[in-house]
Amino acid sequence: ILGRAKLTTTSALIPAAGSGERFGRGSNKVFCEVAGKPILAHTLSVFESCEAVDEVVLVARPDDIKTARLLAEHFAFRKVRTIVPGGEQRQDSVANGLKEVRGDIVAIHDAARPLITGEIIRRSIEEAAKSGACVVAVPVIDTIKAVSDGVVDSTIDRANLYAVQTPQTFRTDIIREAYRRALEDQVYATDDAALVERLGGVVTIVPGSYDNIKITTPADLEVASVKLGGGEVRTGIGYDVHAFTDDRKLVLGGVEVDFEKGLAGHSDADVLIHAIMDALLGAASLGDIGCHFPDSDSQYKEVSSLKLLEQVGQMLSRNDWKVLNVDAVVICEEPKIAPFSSEMSIRIANCLGIDSSRVSVKGTTTEGLGFTGRGEGISCQAVATIARP
Repeated sequence: ILGRAKLTTTSALIPAAGSGERFGRGSNKVFCEVAGKPILAHTLSVFESCEAVDEVVLVARPDDIKTARLLAEHFAFRKVRTIVPGGEQRQDSVANGLKEVRGDIVAIHDAARPLITGEIIRRSIEEAAKSGACVVAVPVIDTIKAVSDGVVDSTIDRANLYAVQTPQTFRTDIIREAYRRALEDQVYATDDAALVERLGGVVTIVPGSYDNIKITTPADLEVASVKLGGGEVRTGIGYDVHAFTDDRKLVLGGVEVDFEKGLAGHSDADVLIHAIMDALLGAASLGDIGCHFPDSDSQYKEVSSLKLLEQVGQMLSRNDWKVLNVDAVVICEEPKIAPFSSEMSIRIANCLGIDSSRVSVKGTTTEGLGFTGRGEGISCQAVATIARP
């Protein structure tokens, strides 16, 4: 089918007329923006760039047809030949679209699956040209159980179970006949292939992708954003140093460490927390601890640095940043950091509202070199990674 001379023509039918009730935002989810453009635009762009597809028939809710047309024009989707109104159910919408399809083969694909690839589309078209009907699917990887009234009846062998995706691709005459008979018999099915199956037709499998998710809930939107390259990830570094002083408690990572000396400073001089704060602020381009908590301000005199770290976390949150991880190294000859590192990680994580597994604290020495090697003080380096949609 994809040799030097094309023996058939291929249409893509994209139903985008769903109500999106589970998405819970009122408007049609396919127009929600993810990674810089609407979900529908991501989906259509794959079919636009796929050489195996000749035309696209888009099905939209009647109230959305104008919006869909403007979207197609804005992104210059030249393969979108027509936009037709959808029906009450998906099956009604596909039936309306099939009336407008010109291709010998039609690939029916959910508008809310923007992570489809051109290679999968091409393979499904090639398979449909040979077998007449095929679906994109992946093997089920979770254990499946049959349940009645909240009680497990049995565990189902998953060896031959597949999770079906789209596109579902057919010779156009086959799927049109299947839809005609379904309408005649007033039969509704959960997918297009089921209508072919009920007429005794053979439906084959084309390997899909576990990335080819259907965006159904807001959580799916977050996953799709990451996979589509949306969002922003940044990394910042922090460094701080404090000299030892007598007659003061040593506080590191919010933990009081039993040691003969403490650290000199305006606040509690928690060198570890200060380095982490600077790393987080730097990653978010929000300045540094000196501009937010100056040592000239009496309100920060002897203050716990954990409270300041909590404020930094709130600053990030107000700017939609989420802390992904923190990695810090405390540099000193004494005291040993390892016995306290777990508790330090927990306290730091609690201030930032993240799991302690995302915070790493470790200690090292300079083998007697420099001011830390001479036991004059403690320094700390920290790296923090943050992200936002």
